[in-house]
Amino acid sequence: MAELPARTRVRDVELMRALAHPLRSALLNYLMAVGPRTASECAAAVDSTASNCSWHLRQLGTWGLVERVEATDGRERPWRATQVGLDFGDLDGDLDVRAAQLAAAGTSIGADRELTERFLDTAGSLDPEWQRAATFSTYSLRVSPDELAALNAAIDALVRPYVTTIRTDAPADARTVHGSWRSFPRIEADGTFSS
Repeated sequence: MAELPARTRVRDVELMRALAHPLRSALLNYLMAVGPRTASECAAAVDSTASNCSWHLRQLGTWGLVERVEATDGRERPWRATQVGLDFGDLDGDLDVRAAQLAAAGTSIGADRELTERFLDTAGSLDPEWQRAATFSTYSLRVSPDELAALNAAIDALVRPYVTTIRTDAPADARTVHGSWRSFPRIEADGTFSS
């Protein structure tokens, strides 16, 4: 198998802050999920206005995260994501960088929750095969930091060939699916590690 494109490593604090904006994050994630779309199509998908989406898409464009593509019908030119994913790196020791990383992560987790709630609200109307294929699994793992890093890398290697903007051999009945994997030490309500 050919080498798959890596996620873009984001180190710029201003870009992290820009991606902490929920609409910008939603627009970028939408374009990474479905491919090129116009500002009007984006607006319908992210529950905003076309003019608001257009402005935020231009902002994302200044960071090189999206770009215009030629329209196939000669009308409004669509936007497309130039990335297959973003990586904000390990939590930084610099407090400004860390705050920006946490803000971007928080926005991402909020979007994950929103997509999950939308699925749950409509799951009963989906075809039975899609209802059976969807899953919600949680695990409590006992692992070392090295084992967790290896597990995360293995999951990424397993999932990456199916990423929407990378995959070229999807079957006719394939649809865009939201998947997420989070793994971190379990912290109890009192702020201590679980034993």
